[in-house]
Amino acid sequence: MMTRKRKLLSNAKVCDQLNCVPEQLQHRTTHLEGGHRDEGKDQEGIRSQYFPINDENRARLRFDFFNQPCVDLAKAFIGKVLVRRHSNGTELRGRVVETEAYLGGEDKASHSAGGKRTERNVAMFMKPGTIYVYPIYGIYLCMNVSSQGEGAAVLLRSLEPLNGQDTMRRLRAARRREGARVLKDKELCNGPSKLCQALDVQRCFDRRDLGTDTEVWLERDPSGSTGEVVSAPRIGVESHGEWATKPLRFYLLGHPCVSIMDRQAESKQGLAAKLEGQPATILHSS
Repeated sequence: MMTRKRKLLSNAKVCDQLNCVPEQLQHRTTHLEGGHRDEGKDQEGIRSQYFPINDENRARLRFDFFNQPCVDLAKAFIGKVLVRRHSNGTELRGRVVETEAYLGGEDKASHSAGGKRTERNVAMFMKPGTIYVYPIYGIYLCMNVSSQGEGAAVLLRSLEPLNGQDTMRRLRAARRREGARVLKDKELCNGPSKLCQALDVQRCFDRRDLGTDTEVWLERDPSGSTGEVVSAPRIGVESHGEWATKPLRFYLLGHPCVSIMDRQAESKQGLAAKLEGQPATILHSS
């Protein structure tokens, strides 16, 4: 039986500790690329086309969903819908198409390897469903969610944008050089830091409860369909010995929003042939 995890800190306390700037002040709307609709007209997500507002609680996934072993949770995330209620009123929605599992103390590629617990990674030791947000390269963020197991968490790598693409595109443009080309829908969330930019995931989201938070949560996919899931080695962990080759990355076969396809893994699992003659995945437009 797993050791009891720390109690969740209040959101207000965490934001104070991290000197989090209020979301309304962080939202950037200048130097936008492309001739897209202005913020006043980008209201496609105020009420989701997928779930009437009264159905939010029924569709939302809570503690029971997150309370499972790390690998199981990483696979279960595939096909679920991550929702971010933005400060402009838009519900930014994306279907999870790629994840990675980090198993805690035994996993040499994990931030909690060897049971190491720090102020930065404490969310990994909190109750299942706790959000763990950490910076990479000093300027980008990655979003993880804790699971069962001491120090275990799932990295959310890629989403298929479903709703609010205009707002996502503006948020991504604010972090890119002026005059850069307009991003296609499939490029908005096809990587962990891109996902955080597109959904305006902030550092102060760290240690929040994905099962109860009012600004970000997870829902069942109303379509109820996913597809074949590929198991492959994780990205960027090549220096961690045997853990570099363990198949702890999971992604939806043939999906254009996956960050990196692993043809060798697909072939080993007998999935490559299933792509032949398969129709292209249709991305939802805003």
